Amino acid sequence: MTTLPSPVHVIGGGLAGSEACWQLVSAGVPVILHEMRGGKRNGESITTNAHQTDGLAELVCSNSFRSDDWQFNAVGLLHEEMRRAGSLILASADKHQVPAGGALAMDRDNFSAAVTEALSNHPLVTIVREEVTTLADKDWENIVVATGPLTSESLSQYVLDVSGEGQLSFFDAIAPIIHYESIDMSKAWKQSRYDKEGPGGDAAAYINCPMDKDQYEAFIDALLAGPKAEFKDWEHVPYFDGCLPIEVMAERGRETLRYGPMKPVGLTNPHNPTVKAHAIIQLRQDNALGTLYNMVGFQTKLKHGAQADVFRMIPGLENAQFARLGGLHRNTFIQSPKILDRELRLKSHPAARFAGQITGVEGYVESAAIGLLAGRFAAAQALGKTLPAPPETTALGALLNHITIGHLEGGSFQPMNINYGLLPQLEAPKVDENGQKIPLKERGRAKKRLMSLRALQDLQDWLNIA
Repeated sequence: MTTLPSPVHVIGGGLAGSEACWQLVSAGVPVILHEMRGGKRNGESITTNAHQTDGLAELVCSNSFRSDDWQFNAVGLLHEEMRRAGSLILASADKHQVPAGGALAMDRDNFSAAVTEALSNHPLVTIVREEVTTLADKDWENIVVATGPLTSESLSQYVLDVSGEGQLSFFDAIAPIIHYESIDMSKAWKQSRYDKEGPGGDAAAYINCPMDKDQYEAFIDALLAGPKAEFKDWEHVPYFDGCLPIEVMAERGRETLRYGPMKPVGLTNPHNPTVKAHAIIQLRQDNALGTLYNMVGFQTKLKHGAQADVFRMIPGLENAQFARLGGLHRNTFIQSPKILDRELRLKSHPAARFAGQITGVEGYVESAAIGLLAGRFAAAQALGKTLPAPPETTALGALLNHITIGHLEGGSFQPMNINYGLLPQLEAPKVDENGQKIPLKERGRAKKRLMSLRALQDLQDWLNIA
């Protein structure tokens, strides 16, 4: 009879914690997953400012994993690497995807349910609904801390105390979700930008709401004048640039939104095809039934009472009914390059590894990717093995490099999405595989493909020894 190794304790059942659990049990290592949602604190049910359920891997902001194009987009490359590494998060996303142009988006409820079912039914997983406030009184030898951007104050303070380093915080915003039946399709229309088909083969995955110049200017005025949530002691905390509230973008210049989430390019209004829109708001399908749509890039800190009034100024949304209004919460992350080693272990407390957004990666997929790595490192330790880091030429390796040996500019470590700039560069090719000259404007794209092909080959070599 084979003796199982001691269980690994995973704290946090979000994307990173769930992925870490899956990697561990896939290697034959038992897991005790501690998730505070669904537990009790002083007799009251524990919840957070952002979560709606106690399901594992709940998506609290967007329902999109962004581009699924592995050849020319870094996050798409990360998707493919995770698929090849046996990711539960990507398998569940693929199973429950909804139309989203070139992006991988999913029905958020079915996605969470699939992850919850996979882990709840696994014989090596024990789920304990409780809050872990400190590691000081624990004799656990192998821990993955994946408490995410909403780490409780008590556990955050413990990390501060044991690491001897500071902790940074920033605000993260949530976009509103609208009932499809309340959208006026005599003004709006379905079309993906440049008619690009996504993983589901749908080239009309988004709902588009056009604005002329006067409508746009009035909208900006209302956005700037609307009452905002105030945060007193935390007002000085910066925003992450990849998830800025729309009113913050508007404050940076009246045209900012037209060059961001409201850019009017690659789309033609069938209701008025000869007139070019001044700005366009896109809505992306949020559930498999197609009854809910979220406002793409419309994270906001407008107070709830003002949101409906301002957003109903958008043509097609005059009678919009909101399934969820936008919101704002504080994220936290640690100074990973200073306090974590190459296996994501806390240098001052090597029994504990960190995973997910708390490590200084930004984005759903990036968070799950670090969970994947933490799970594999923890599994190797439990089995008495040593696992080398993935090559820096891979998206997984590049993210690991960022959070463990990333450069601290001016003493400040900042969150990062995956991008090709994190990978070792290649020279842009001048000819294609058939010896044909590549036009200058297309060489950057060809370079990305070469980098992606190299990444997948190097990943496979790593998986063969991992």
